[in-house]
Order: sequence, then C-alpha cells, then structure tokens
Amino acid sequence: MADDAFIISKTDIKGKMTYGNRTFNDYSGFSEQDYLGVQHNIVRHPDMPRAVFKLLWDEVQAGREVFAFVKNLCKDGSFYWVFANVTPSYDPNGNVIGYFSVRRKPNRQALAQVAPLYQEMLNAERRAGSRDAIEASTGVLQAALTRANSSYENWVLNLQAS
Repeated sequence: MADDAFIISKTDIKGKMTYGNRTFNDYSGFSEQDYLGVQHNIVRHPDMPRAVFKLLWDEVQAGREVFAFVKNLCKDGSFYWVFANVTPSYDPNGNVIGYFSVRRKPNRQALAQVAPLYQEMLNAERRAGSRDAIEASTGVLQAALTRANSSYENWVLNLQAS
C-alpha cells in the first residue's frame, strides 16, 4: 500500500457492506456491484485466524474501537496487508447502526512478528477442529500477549509505531 492511502469501508450491524471508497476498490479489485449488500468477509483471506475476527467483533459490538493487522483477499486471489481501525457508527440517539473501518499501510517490521503468530494461531485452529478452533487460537494469542507482557491493543499499536 502507498504510505498515504486509506482504505475505507462501512457495514451495517450485520456486517454487510454499505460503502467502500475508491481506494478499497483499487486494492481489493472488487467493484461496488461486487460488494454492496454482501458480507464484508468477501475480503477475508483464509490465512487469517478466526480468533482475530472474533476479538474484532467482540470489541466493536461492545462499542469499542479496535485495531488489528489484517491480511485481505483480492478478487483475483492475491492479497494485501493492512493496519485496520474499526469503530462502531452511531445514529443521533446513540444506537449502533453499523461499523466504519479505516485501513492503512502496516509497518512492515510489525508484519514480521504478526505473520508467524497468525500462522501459529491457524495451526492451532486446524489441530483443534472447527468446534474448538477459536478457543485454541485465542489461547495462542493470549500466550503471545503474556510473553510480551502486553494487552492486545497495546501490542498492535506498539508494533505499528515501531
């Protein structure tokens, strides 16, 4: 990604896409016709651990913003990494009406730590089987955070800043 590029998308509360900016189209290869009204996971790369998305959804559904490193899938099967910031969107009465995501170029040095951790998480998911995959993967993530003596949020923000 270019240093000054921002990929922006919006979804409704169910995760169906309601907006993608031109940069989203350019990087993903998808057009509005491909994704409007479709689940945002249209760009979910199979190399992404399910536990990362559970953490992301748990946070935004609780009304909190979340940051994450995400490997996204392009329409042509290629991929791109992003540093994502996802926040709830509210109506004037304070009700969550959807989610807003701004993604930018990730710190390449951070990806050298993130990619192997995600692979370890994926391996744990595969060994555990579908029913226990997220729990197994979350355990791997929690162990890594314990070793780093960090919360998830501080870990990703520090990696991006380094």
